[in-house]
Amino acid sequence: MYIVKNALKNLSRSKGRNSLIGIIVFVIAVSACLGLSIRRASDQAKEEASAALQITAQISIDREQMMQSVQKNAAAGREQTFDRSGFRENFQQTQALTIEELLTYAEASTVQSFDYSLTASVNGSDSFEPVETTESEEEDEDDASDSEAGSTANAAETQPTSPNGRMTEQRGAELPQAPAEEKSKGGFRKGTMGTQGEFTLTGYSSDRAMTDFFNGVCTVTEGQMFAEGTEEYQCVISDELALYNNIDLASNCAITITNPNQEEESYTLTVVGIYHNSQSTVTSGGRMGGFSTSTDPANQIYLSYPALRSILDASQSVAVTETDEQSGSETTTALPGQTAGTYSFATVEDYETFTSEAYELGLSEAYTITSSDVSAYEESLLPLEHLNQMALYFLLVVLGIGAVILIVLNIFSVRERKYEVGVLTAIGMRKYKVSLQFLVETLLVTLLAIVLGAAAGGAASLPVTNSLLESQVEAQQTEEETNSQAFGRSIGGAPGQQAERKPQAAPSSAADHFSDRAGQYISQVDSAMDLTVLLQLLGIGLGLALLASTASIIFIMRYQPLKILANRD
Repeated sequence: MYIVKNALKNLSRSKGRNSLIGIIVFVIAVSACLGLSIRRASDQAKEEASAALQITAQISIDREQMMQSVQKNAAAGREQTFDRSGFRENFQQTQALTIEELLTYAEASTVQSFDYSLTASVNGSDSFEPVETTESEEEDEDDASDSEAGSTANAAETQPTSPNGRMTEQRGAELPQAPAEEKSKGGFRKGTMGTQGEFTLTGYSSDRAMTDFFNGVCTVTEGQMFAEGTEEYQCVISDELALYNNIDLASNCAITITNPNQEEESYTLTVVGIYHNSQSTVTSGGRMGGFSTSTDPANQIYLSYPALRSILDASQSVAVTETDEQSGSETTTALPGQTAGTYSFATVEDYETFTSEAYELGLSEAYTITSSDVSAYEESLLPLEHLNQMALYFLLVVLGIGAVILIVLNIFSVRERKYEVGVLTAIGMRKYKVSLQFLVETLLVTLLAIVLGAAAGGAASLPVTNSLLESQVEAQQTEEETNSQAFGRSIGGAPGQQAERKPQAAPSSAADHFSDRAGQYISQVDSAMDLTVLLQLLGIGLGLALLASTASIIFIMRYQPLKILANRD
């Protein structure tokens, strides 16, 4: 108790020196509070964004790895050129994963949910036509000149055609073509995607898989969505397609689709709902935009996975399959489909763990696991990461300079009070108690300055954090604009497009969707100061006080009281 009372008396006796120490500690406390608050706000924003983020991943054929393997084999054989035919052959032999295989990897403990879809390309009929903004090929052929007609005929001799006169699309431009006899019979060579139709049918495994309807891109405006998992041939179509074909849910709700590889094969679907696609006018472009009406958002038809699977199975059961005697290649008229699976994860760590778990469950090295959500999420946090790093450097500099100043002040304080130390030790007070008194004085001044600094820093932490974060976002956008000017267009976009990155506020809860994060930056946080920052600030204050007092204690322990009293000036 005597030590504390004596320390309080000494504080009042040396007001100037202690006030100077208090001001320095106050400045350090405010600066440290701002730095800690910025880092804490950054960490909280990242945690909230990560909690609100729905991470998805897909498994696909690793074409890059396959190309490297072919190149390695070519180098071993001392071939001078890349083996293109070998690469195409290997790629075609590596089949896309089936639903059963995808479901096997969905059993991994880190997978939160698994959704899948099936896509097929079909043609319409006389009563059901696709939305087209350009003239049809038949009209173009009627208006063509005799020379153009001759050129078209010559091209038809070298390109496989479908029964409706359109060229058959194949994977790879240099694949061997089927003989002329096979072309006239219709169908397509197995291993390719067949004829590109006029519509795209997409069958979903569940309502949850229809992400466009969850994020607000598509909305059912008439009727209702088909039942989840139904096997009935029910579908929903776009409002543009319904208007183009005069489809009315009350009276005319049946549409007929046909197999592009066999026009005589048709199926009837019942339209139970009409949806509006808010991005249809942005992404559609007819044949000029995607070279096929099936890529137009207006010509997208949605139905359940079991229904589309039933259509493909029915097409397979009536398909005509033939084998070429010379090449051994098979052609079929069956309607082809493409399966896609999406794995969902709760955290980024779960996704990273799944990339190894899947291979343990038997996934071949020929396949790769990718997630565009993770890269987009990390990109959206770039300003926060830069601000966090800047705050760390600022905090280290402030603490380093502050610690040096406090140590120097305490050394001078002890040297000024050397006679007092000599008297106290001469009358019998142990040196450690004298050192403890100096330590208590430093702690009292430090704690008072820390409290005042925490109050000032806490009041300024949120506006300062948001202001600095906004500056980081602007700097990031300025860098992208500079790069865009160097390219003459936006990076990663088509000529004439303006890829604007909009700032966004940090998610307020885990329920907030982070689906629009691609191309956006977090530019605002909701809180910066909390109990964690206060505890960290208190720890820093105690650490500085102990560090500064250590120098004082070293000098005190070295002093000899008799020499001090004998050599007093």
